[in-house]
Amino acid sequence: MDGFTHRAGQLYCEEVPLTLLAERYGTPLYVYSRSALLNRLKELQEAFAPASPLICYSVKANSNLSILRLLGKAGAGFDIVSGGELFRALNAGADPSKIVFAGVGKSPREIAAAIRAGIRMFNAESEAELQAADAAAKALHCRATVALRINPDVDARTHAKTTTGRKDNKFGIALPHAREIFARHGRYPNLDITGIHLHLGSPIYTVEPYRKALEKMRSFVAEVRGTGAQLRTINMGGGYCISYEGQKVIAPRDYARAILPAVRQMGLGLIIEPGRFIVGNSALLLGRVTYVKEGWLGRKFVILDAGMNDLMRPALYGSYHQIWPVRGPAAPILGGRARKGARLETVDIVGPICETTDCFARERRIPRMRAGELVALFSTGAYGMSMSSSYNSRPRAAEVLVSGGRARVIRKRETYDDLTRGE
Repeated sequence: MDGFTHRAGQLYCEEVPLTLLAERYGTPLYVYSRSALLNRLKELQEAFAPASPLICYSVKANSNLSILRLLGKAGAGFDIVSGGELFRALNAGADPSKIVFAGVGKSPREIAAAIRAGIRMFNAESEAELQAADAAAKALHCRATVALRINPDVDARTHAKTTTGRKDNKFGIALPHAREIFARHGRYPNLDITGIHLHLGSPIYTVEPYRKALEKMRSFVAEVRGTGAQLRTINMGGGYCISYEGQKVIAPRDYARAILPAVRQMGLGLIIEPGRFIVGNSALLLGRVTYVKEGWLGRKFVILDAGMNDLMRPALYGSYHQIWPVRGPAAPILGGRARKGARLETVDIVGPICETTDCFARERRIPRMRAGELVALFSTGAYGMSMSSSYNSRPRAAEVLVSGGRARVIRKRETYDDLTRGE
């Protein structure tokens, strides 16, 4: 989290103290570091530079227009999974020729909109989708470019709810079926089926799943070319991990060392679709302690003004996020250690939502906190705000982007009027 530092006993985003942001904009509040976002994109650009890849930021990770615009100006394309994400990307000024459209359930209307917009390609996940795309292209008197999303039956050994490359997952086309489609690609006269798409899940903490999938692709690509199909690109998806606990994890250069030789050997252009890696550790969620409550048998609950409607991942996946007071010793994820003799206690950190699953951490050791104190929930840039809701009729949080010593609101805090708008 290089956009966040600890100085003089408190947490900063770049040059701005988080206490100031909380006073000015309230809580819960998502805070993003501009430099961290750009540094993570640059790290990927440099690691994969030998292949001159198209790096398509995965919009689902965080779809704020200001973030999309920032990354687009820095050279990123976009990986979208819905017509709404197409709308967002275009409104952020995206170059349509740098947009790829994935997802198992693209509707005919969404497919037609993307063709009219002139996107780079579709990642098709079924033969039914190919039929829909061919019909849409024919109706629009044009051709559409398609990559087949392959399900290679490779276990990425990630969370069961975020693995996508095993044969029991809903994603992709089984290898035998994909061979048949390429062999009779002429059945779709309005499509150029010129790519392969592989996305194995997220986050992936080793390079082995990529190696295994690419090993299968070497022989597959040779077979496909033997049918006369013209393969030009391979899309390796995303899934690059980040550190949630401060532990050392592999870096983009490690993924690149595993991916680039095989891509070069197959003679294909490279597309990648990172999301979490760029935005995950580029942001945190600020909350404030509302109450500290004693439960049965000495169990203690720290109740925040942020809830599972603001950050769904712990409730949905059981995910770990480091949580630490904004004032006091530095958080472990920033290299801090509790001072000798510091008063740590074991607590459950929970939100105000009327659900037992509204819990950010159970039996977590943290410095003693009191009502009114500010708390940072780290590593929340990916699938934080983009998964948020107004459940329990709670207005969604504001978002702030910090650049050096300046901060600006990139999403206003919702109001009660917003809750009923359109009803």
